[in-house]
Amino acid sequence: MARKTANDDPLAPVTLAVGQEDLLLDRAVQEVVAAARAADADTDVRDLTPDQLQPGTLAELTSPSLFAERKVVVVRNAQDLSADTVKDVKAYLGSPAEEITLVLLHAGGAKGKGLLDAARKAGAREVACPKMTKPADRLAFVRGEFRSFGRSATPEACQALCDAIGSDLRELASAVSQLVADVEGTIDEAVVGRYYTGRAEASSFTVADRAVEGRTAEALEALRWSLATGVAPVMITSALAQGVRAIGKLSSARGGRPADLARELGMPPWKIDRVRQQMRGWTPDGVAVAMRAVAEADAGVKGGGDDPEYALEKAVVVIARAARSRGRG
Repeated sequence: MARKTANDDPLAPVTLAVGQEDLLLDRAVQEVVAAARAADADTDVRDLTPDQLQPGTLAELTSPSLFAERKVVVVRNAQDLSADTVKDVKAYLGSPAEEITLVLLHAGGAKGKGLLDAARKAGAREVACPKMTKPADRLAFVRGEFRSFGRSATPEACQALCDAIGSDLRELASAVSQLVADVEGTIDEAVVGRYYTGRAEASSFTVADRAVEGRTAEALEALRWSLATGVAPVMITSALAQGVRAIGKLSSARGGRPADLARELGMPPWKIDRVRQQMRGWTPDGVAVAMRAVAEADAGVKGGGDDPEYALEKAVVVIARAARSRGRG
């Protein structure tokens, strides 16, 4: 979820939403607009792109109104504003108008950093909207979505939903909303499975799970389903890499309780239990072989080979075989 600064008043004169996660940026805007319209139902909202905010435009939009109306001015991609317009915005930050809320959406980073620094120095309310590239971040997002509805979902259900839906935050939020509306009581993994069976079967993580468990036929079936339903090959190699790395990390870790290992390895405790079950047939040599297979597949799907599907099939077979290496001694 988006993180906010101590100044958490959405009607602060200036709100700075920083990051590249579109859903969170949109929510930051929606929160300000909702608060403004709660204070004044006739609030005027202007949502502008850099090309629409020319030098002098901000002064026009924020000039006193005969009707003293409340106004929200949203500036998207503020890092792309022209130098002259940035001067206007910086000048406005020093003396914001009453009944006007300025919302600056900025990608962060080096481009347009002067405006970013100026807004922060002026005491703008800041909302962090970072791109959620890590599975753990998306899992935390799903948990937060359920909490925002006042509903309970098991850790396994949250993970199953992430596996089924993928990395699109809008789709994850929509799925949580649907489950909350349709299901009473605690939402568990079985419920998620009923709603998203087709997508879960097509999930790259399902391919990885079956492969590291040594279930070759099921892994290949899941792989073909994934590819047929449009899952990007690079997502599958990423899931395979995560699955094999988890086996390697846990097999080399010292024994201990799941909670202790979770802290040491950066995994949720429930995943420790799952990986422990998956690693029973693995050896260190098997992990090394599997990682090489993943690296070769990754090169194959990124242009190093003529047939990405064959590269993935080969990797799945090698990983599944490595998962049974202990028994072959």
